Amino acid sequence: MISILIPTYNYNIYDLVANIHAQISRLDISFEIIVCEDASDRFITENRKIKELRHTEYQVLKNNIGRTSLRDLLAKKAVHNWVLFLDADVLPKNEDFIKNYIVTIKNYDSEVILGGICYKKEKPEPSKMLRWIYGVERETKPLEARNKDPYTIVSSNLLIKKDIFLETNTIDEKFYGMDNFFSNQLKRKGIKVKHIENPVIHLGLEDNKVFLKKALAAVETTVILEEKGFMDNNMRPIQKSYLKLKKYHLVNSFSFIVSRFRKTMERNFNSDNPNLFWFDLYRLNYYIQLKKEQNA
Repeated sequence: MISILIPTYNYNIYDLVANIHAQISRLDISFEIIVCEDASDRFITENRKIKELRHTEYQVLKNNIGRTSLRDLLAKKAVHNWVLFLDADVLPKNEDFIKNYIVTIKNYDSEVILGGICYKKEKPEPSKMLRWIYGVERETKPLEARNKDPYTIVSSNLLIKKDIFLETNTIDEKFYGMDNFFSNQLKRKGIKVKHIENPVIHLGLEDNKVFLKKALAAVETTVILEEKGFMDNNMRPIQKSYLKLKKYHLVNSFSFIVSRFRKTMERNFNSDNPNLFWFDLYRLNYYIQLKKEQNA
């Protein structure tokens, strides 16, 4: 009744697959686990060991197609009507992870179920502090808060009906930050979303500079999708902040002030105490610059 789908790129996923396989093997249900490497060239030997596990498939693509297209490929390969997407760099927090999802499927009339995400309590080295603090303060949300804003989706731990996923995952470009588009699609279509307390631990922390680059790429994706009409202009907090500045004719003043502190902010993002408020201002200013270029 469930297909567990894990896209990966240059990451050792054996521990994750072994953990999931052990959990689901204790349950009396039909399942499959499909892992697909997006033209990876590392950890192939380690990852091939998962083929020894029952009902597990392992595939390596010759060409890199990107996370969104890879998920679409996996969903089309799945034989069951419920698909559980897991990122390669996560690990279930508890031993009833799969069981909790199966119980929720049986007891709730929802088409999307989200278990949430959490991070280790121990602080990482300073070079990864920005990603860790962002994850702890922005992504690790109490269940009550998540259910109040159900369309804020972190898809690294996502259970969804196969047909709903294929219906909403309709863009195959290699954009970064497509969770926002996916969330918007679910909201537009009125898809029922249920949040539960069933987290995975996010283990793969990017370097501060890499995470900043990805965060700005996600801003670029938002502007592109807005322009194409694929995304509402008030879905993300950054969009709402921009609209508020625009309403009060403060866009240029805001941008002028923040731009003067850009270098100071960048140094802070690479420190052992990055400021997330500054991080928000920095990304908002980048969004403003892109909007200006778009309207030029």
